[in-house]
Amino acid sequence: MKRILVLIAASALSMLSFSASAEPQQLQQGDTGQLRSAGTVSVSGADDFQDLQTKLAEKAHQEGAKGFVVNSASGDNKMFGTATIYK
Repeated sequence: MKRILVLIAASALSMLSFSASAEPQQLQQGDTGQLRSAGTVSVSGADDFQDLQTKLAEKAHQEGAKGFVVNSASGDNKMFGTATIYK
C-alpha cells in the first residue's frame, strides 16, 4: 500500500514539474488555432537564427505565452528580431 502511495505521489510531482517547465512552441502564422494574440516580444544580440529563436522563446516564456510566431529577423554580425506571442 505504501508503495502505491509513493508511486502516485511521485507521478503527481513529476507532472507538476513538467507543466511548469513547458516552453512555448514556435508556431506558423496560420497555426495559432484557439490561442489569442497577447502582444509582442523583441530581442537583440543573437549570434545566429537558432540563437534568435531560443532568445525569443525565453522571452515568450517569461511573458507566460504558450506559443509565438517570429515576425522579423535581421542583422549582420548580431541578429535582432520580434515575435507575436499567443496565450
